[in-house]
Amino acid sequence: MPESPTDHVTYRLRSVGVDYATPAGPVAGARDVTLDIPASGMTVLAGPSGSGKSTLLRVLGLVEHPDRGSVELDGTAVTGLSHRHRRALRRDRISLVFQNPVDNLLPQLSVTGNLRAAAESAGHRHADDDILGELGLAGTCDWNVSALSGGQQQRLAFGCALARRTPVILADEPTSQLDDVSAARVLDVLRRLAARDLTVVVTSHDGRLIELATHLVRLRDGALHDVTPPEGHDPRKGAGTS
Repeated sequence: MPESPTDHVTYRLRSVGVDYATPAGPVAGARDVTLDIPASGMTVLAGPSGSGKSTLLRVLGLVEHPDRGSVELDGTAVTGLSHRHRRALRRDRISLVFQNPVDNLLPQLSVTGNLRAAAESAGHRHADDDILGELGLAGTCDWNVSALSGGQQQRLAFGCALARRTPVILADEPTSQLDDVSAARVLDVLRRLAARDLTVVVTSHDGRLIELATHLVRLRDGALHDVTPPEGHDPRKGAGTS
């Protein structure tokens, strides 16, 4: 039996628009966005500040409700769902990593405590014991979050996403608050995630991260400017992060 398009697409957005009220009148955060997000690899939403990439990520995260258009997640129309059903979908299907590392973690818990809490938040009893080693954080299990560098905290945030075992990971400017060395290590984590059977969507204007994209979406003034799978790119290879 031939596979249907939904076997290869996680998100379908059709004519999505989001408006924000300002003292000067409504401003469009997203304008007539029609887009498919592949079910695997890394989709990068790129563009300057104000281009609409963070708005679009919130739509994908079921946090922002579009004023116009429709959104499907794994073939399910989500724009008409109740708040309770949207929250259940977020819990079961989506992990979100914020750009400020400390916003992703529970500072009162240890590294292992954060992984355990993340797993439990998605209904799992424990986290995979190999996660810290995979993220280059072996030996930190009993550390307080405050003892980690910014880059280590951000890697732990992705570890929490893995502990939740959701098929979708969304990240908003994950390298923007980091120095070059820390950012390079986070990029390596993202490269590994892109090679897994996961839907990874990242907003960024970091050229190194854009090079990791298997699907590149450029935005301008809230609208799609260009959508391209970079030619000849293999996400299993590095992107200048050594």
